[in-house]
Amino acid sequence: MDSSWYKPFKIKVVEPIRLIPRAERERKLKEAGYNLFNLRSADIYIDLLTDSGTGAMSQAQWAAIMEGDEAYAGSRSFALFHETVREITGFPYILPTHQGRAAEHVLFSCALEPGKYVLSNTFFDTTRANVIARGCRPVDFPIPEALDPESDRPFKGNMDVDALRSFVAEKRAEAIAMIVLTITNNTMAGQPVSLANVRAVSEIARAHGIPLFVDACRHAENSFFIREWESGYAEKSPLEISREVFSLADGCIMSAKKDGLGNIGGFLAMRDEALFVRCRERLILVEGFPTYGGLAGRDLAALSVGLREALEIDYLRDRVGQVRWLAERLRGEGIPIYWPPGGHAVYVDAGKLLPHVPPYQFPGQALACALYLEAGIRACEVGAAMLGEEARFQFVRLAIPRRVYTREHLEAVVTALIRIAGKREEIQGMRLVAGEGPLRHFLARFEPIED
Repeated sequence: MDSSWYKPFKIKVVEPIRLIPRAERERKLKEAGYNLFNLRSADIYIDLLTDSGTGAMSQAQWAAIMEGDEAYAGSRSFALFHETVREITGFPYILPTHQGRAAEHVLFSCALEPGKYVLSNTFFDTTRANVIARGCRPVDFPIPEALDPESDRPFKGNMDVDALRSFVAEKRAEAIAMIVLTITNNTMAGQPVSLANVRAVSEIARAHGIPLFVDACRHAENSFFIREWESGYAEKSPLEISREVFSLADGCIMSAKKDGLGNIGGFLAMRDEALFVRCRERLILVEGFPTYGGLAGRDLAALSVGLREALEIDYLRDRVGQVRWLAERLRGEGIPIYWPPGGHAVYVDAGKLLPHVPPYQFPGQALACALYLEAGIRACEVGAAMLGEEARFQFVRLAIPRRVYTREHLEAVVTALIRIAGKREEIQGMRLVAGEGPLRHFLARFEPIED
């Protein structure tokens, strides 16, 4: 029997949403400077802007919240959180943070020296910005196959090991402060990274004494793909696979708003005690005491449950399956998307859908605005508006919150994109009228280019 119908949960609490009239959407979008980050959630029908902190918590997580210990120092909730993170990652030194970018800031403030290189399979926005803020130079090494959005190759999130090896040989290890391996690879369409690739990168890093940190915000989804696609892992649990991944690294940063199933929170974990001591001092300055790190005890308690739930095979099968269903529906209707789909989002190729809009006129931003006007759906541009000249594609990311939307909601997304594709020639490009810097997309303002 086809198991695509199977759901490992039932809905206990619902939140009302509404689709405001088209004329009102037009006014709201103009007031927002054609930047969907500036819209109020009350004006959104289906919100696919991000999967970060937007998921639904389980009854076990809500129960844990009621038992949260709000002691400033040494709370029971931190002890539970610390035990959970250590059990999953194996790292002995753990610091909670209020979210992933805070973990990036604390780590990079203590571990990076200005002028050095930081290498990655592909940096996402805040990680890249935090590297630049330290006066370092971020460099991406995606595999060549990742630049073909239609190839059916697995693990297109991998780092190009040959290019990495050549770069290290050319620049020498002393010039490289760190390697950051992002799993799954968000900028590269949420593509997973194979364990073989993690192992190869780890061997290079250890041979040259370069610290390797994993950006682990979607490590559970990545482990699910390893289980499905990589030889020898079909009988392994996602937890066992994640442990093996972490065993190959010197530490990790994580936004627990993704595969921690939390609405807030993150952490930084490592093996190096001396680095931990420096990071702990920095954490006290910018986040809070080391046993709460900018979080309430109730948040730590909820994350302790969510980090384990995110590794359950039934949950992951449903999570990744929902993304695949949307990707297959869109592809079947002729909507150009990055293939194969990753674990958290479908990436619509706005450059192909709107070939008449050149990259400097932000086709991804134009398509995201058209999607909101058509059906009240909010999505995120991952292209020239977000990444500037670094953008290899002009994507619109449809990031699916965890345990939130039904198939009927996603069918509305398909219908809206079909309608837009039918009148694509009417969609004009955008010009940037305000905003600069590596994080400009959060606050930028645009305006349509009139004929």
